[in-house]
Amino acid sequence: MSPSPRVVVHRDKQLLVESAAARLVTRLVDAQASRGVASVVLTGGGAGTGLLAALAASPARDAVDWSRVDVWWGDERFLPSGDPERNETQAREALLDHVPVDPARVHAMGASDGPDADVDAAAARYADELAAAARASGTARDTVPAFDVLMLGVGPDAHVASLFPEMAGVHETERTAVGVHGSPKPPPLRVSLTLPAIAHAEEVWLVVAGADKAQAVGLALSGAGPVQAPAGAVAGRRSTLWLLDRDAATHVPAALVRIASA
Repeated sequence: MSPSPRVVVHRDKQLLVESAAARLVTRLVDAQASRGVASVVLTGGGAGTGLLAALAASPARDAVDWSRVDVWWGDERFLPSGDPERNETQAREALLDHVPVDPARVHAMGASDGPDADVDAAAARYADELAAAARASGTARDTVPAFDVLMLGVGPDAHVASLFPEMAGVHETERTAVGVHGSPKPPPLRVSLTLPAIAHAEEVWLVVAGADKAQAVGLALSGAGPVQAPAGAVAGRRSTLWLLDRDAATHVPAALVRIASA
């Protein structure tokens, strides 16, 4: 059984992303010291991309051997390569273009102008890529590598990745990546990791800023089920960490909160 979630609240969004960036450096360095490599799953959105930009601006980024970091994504918009709305595009502009990553270790989800016939084919190919990485890391019985850190944003409807309340993706128990059709948030076609795939991460971090997310955060941390609040259903093997700014934390049960900055 996964440990109970921890909640850390920062004064504002800027402190949140800077602190989370520093925390990520520490985690990646520790993983590389232990195994020689590290793996991270990125998220988009304002806080997720802001974290990457804060990391790019930090001298501490050079403590990481970026050539030995495997980079994955939790979800992606099925749009053409380089589209500014793609999480990959935003991550490259914010961080990946500024550090010496190994292109072979950057695992982008399929684009609409890529080799996949449709969004479901893109999801199936990503699932195959995950399984191949799991086998290469010596976990042949798993279909997903044991990510060191998997980061997620949370939507105002309590969705995570592209797993939306009441939609088919939240019910998936077998596949590790799915095509999403008719997303309530544009664009309608997306690729997303599933809840079983997310559960392979050693640590899951939910990085959330803004008053518009407060009700969703409170709902997720108050025991709502996965169909109503997918964010409440995610957990890491070792830890689940909610990194919030004050505005996003106003509905969190008081017993869970630790204040990180005044």
